Amino acid sequence: MQAVILAAGIGSRLGCPFPKSLSELPNGERILGRQIRLLKEAGLRAIHVVVGFKMTLLMEHFPDVFYCYNPAYYLTNTSKSLRCALKLLDDDVIWLNGDVVFEPAVLADVLAGPAENLVCVDKKRCGVEEVKYALDASGRIREISKIVAEPQGEAVGINVVRRASLPRFVEMLGRCDDLDYFEMGLELLIKDGGVVLPLDISAHRCIEVDFAEDWEAAKKLFPK
Repeated sequence: MQAVILAAGIGSRLGCPFPKSLSELPNGERILGRQIRLLKEAGLRAIHVVVGFKMTLLMEHFPDVFYCYNPAYYLTNTSKSLRCALKLLDDDVIWLNGDVVFEPAVLADVLAGPAENLVCVDKKRCGVEEVKYALDASGRIREISKIVAEPQGEAVGINVVRRASLPRFVEMLGRCDDLDYFEMGLELLIKDGGVVLPLDISAHRCIEVDFAEDWEAAKKLFPK
C-alpha cells in the first residue's frame, strides 16, 4: 500500500499565509509532519504529497517523501489533485486530506479493515461544510458529498482505493469538473458499480481543520 496526502490548496478559510498543513500543533509538530510520521510508523514507506500553493515551503520542511505538483491548484479542487497522484500509481492507496489530524489507531483500523475501497466515517451530527455520507440497504456507501438529504455522519477525509479499482477511479476523477471534490469521483465510481464501504472510526480522535474553530478544537484534542 502507498499513501497520498492532498496538500495543494490555499486553505483560505483558515486565513494562513502558508499552506494549512504547515499549521503547528501544541507539541511543535506540523499537521503534515504528524501525518507523515504516523504513516511511516504504520509501515507505509511510499508517501506522495500533492502540492501547489507555496510548494517549496512544504518540500523544504519534509524532504523525505515524494511530491506531485498540481500546476492548476488555484483553478481546480481535490478531484484533480488526487488524480495527479493516482494516475502514476499501481497499488492499494490510502489517501488523506492534508488538514486531517488523527490518532494512530485510525491507521491501524484502516490497515486491518476489509479488502475493499473504504471511506473512514464518524457517526455524528454534521455541519453544512462537512462532507457527509449515507448508506444503502447493504451497508455500502450510497452518497458522499456536502449535500446529503439524510446523512449518517461525516466522511473524515481518510480513504482507501484498492488496486483493482484504481484505473476506474482515476477515470472517474477525470470525468469530474475542475472544481469538484474527490467525493464526486467516488460517487461516479459507485454509480458505475464500484463497492465502497464505510469504516467507522468514531471511537478515535480525528478532526479535519477547515475553519479557525476547527483549529482550536484540534489543538485541544491533540495537546501533546
